[in-house]
Amino acid sequence: MQSVREFRLTLVKQDRHLRLPTVTSIIAVQNLYDILFQYIIDPEQESRLKQLIALMEAHIKSKSRAPFSIPMEDLDFLGEGLEELKLLNWAEVEVAVFRLEVLGEEEPADADLEAIFDLLEGLLTFKRVEDSDLIYVYPSRLSLF
Repeated sequence: MQSVREFRLTLVKQDRHLRLPTVTSIIAVQNLYDILFQYIIDPEQESRLKQLIALMEAHIKSKSRAPFSIPMEDLDFLGEGLEELKLLNWAEVEVAVFRLEVLGEEEPADADLEAIFDLLEGLLTFKRVEDSDLIYVYPSRLSLF
């Protein structure tokens, strides 16, 4: 059994996310780009759409247990495309955002973090927020992927 450092999870906020339905095909995500592109009106929006698609593709390739979701405010650039996503079975979900702190460590070692995440994976459904100390924790009523 792997040793786990003492840690603390602090609730930062509750957030509304839009959750991708169960999709395991990169082709389906690429088709989504074509559907949403009609709502894009400037190069900045196109860049943000490409980033969104890249995040979805990376999530599918990772074979994560957690669903793919993104904060609603991060999708505002889609305008009416948000309604299109809902028609495509994307669902609004409450997500709890927690900050992970390894006690006594300013910059915790990767091995310590991995041990903590391995432990948490058996206890709850969560997704790490890239390049931060935050995690998204999903309601237990969501089906596992």
